[in-house]
Amino acid sequence: MPEVLSQSQIDALLNSMNNGGGAKEEKKEEQPEKKYRKYDFSTPRKFTRERLKMLNSIFDNYSRVLTTRINGLVHATCEIQVESVEEQRYYEFSNALSDNAVLTTAHLVLDGEQEETPVLLYSDTPIMVSMMDRMTGGDGDVESLPDEYVYTELDLKLYELLIQDFVSMMGVTWENYIQLDFEFGRVETNPTLVQLIGLEETVVLIDMKVGFSNVEGSISVVLPEAVLTEIFTQISIGNPTRRVSSEQHQDDIFDHLRESTLEIRAELARTTLRLDDVYRLNIGDVIDLNRKKDSELNLYVGGQRWFNGLMGVSDKRLAIKIKEVYHNAGGRGRLQNEQ
Repeated sequence: MPEVLSQSQIDALLNSMNNGGGAKEEKKEEQPEKKYRKYDFSTPRKFTRERLKMLNSIFDNYSRVLTTRINGLVHATCEIQVESVEEQRYYEFSNALSDNAVLTTAHLVLDGEQEETPVLLYSDTPIMVSMMDRMTGGDGDVESLPDEYVYTELDLKLYELLIQDFVSMMGVTWENYIQLDFEFGRVETNPTLVQLIGLEETVVLIDMKVGFSNVEGSISVVLPEAVLTEIFTQISIGNPTRRVSSEQHQDDIFDHLRESTLEIRAELARTTLRLDDVYRLNIGDVIDLNRKKDSELNLYVGGQRWFNGLMGVSDKRLAIKIKEVYHNAGGRGRLQNEQ
């Protein structure tokens, strides 16, 4: 006896046919599209992935130290973890700040010398107000805090005390790589009117998520390129293993460069012709360059003047015999001045 389908089974079968009969295809469509970060070739990255991973490890340690310190200061449990470590231009960070944002400057102290370019710290207003409220005996509730809250003078004093602790612990987390310190600078209540860092300067932004039982926010650290370059240079000098690895990478890069092709152009002289004369040129015509046939030629490599030589013949082909080689900008500059 043939199987009889119920009305619900018939409806399900018809719906499946109307949808193309593919339940699997619907699942594929529901999968979120994988996102890739766009790379701007006009502004190449200054720091390698290894360097960013190193910073991630350092500030992961810093977040643990900071967690312990904050728990002791405000007598409440909080959790801090590194959210992201990204290289970007300073204006990308600066443009995201509100008009009432408060920034803290700190200065790197390395080998007894203070770096002029500041390191910046920024914390969300609700997190800072919550911590200050707990320090003064409150429960840290900031639900009624207005979006455009402006710190009072008392708030700024407490803010400075907290941030000074945050800054003093930053140097400790670098001990596995290098001995350095960070000194507290000042609290800037209107950073949009002060040129702390060049807008086009490359910085590394470290975002750390801070969470209490009743409020969440973030603390950000901005490390300028000048500061990081100085630190990484000192780390490389003090670690011969890293230096050898760097030299090996350098050899690989030069091996690839040796296989590259460059345009080489020989120039005997230059002259100026009227457009009408150029239009009437024919095969066999002679252009007077006011130069002897054994005059020196200039050789250009990649558009830059690098060599000086004489024209000749090698294996029945025109060739240039090199007389002078200019390896530095000073040599090329002298040749241009003699022209």
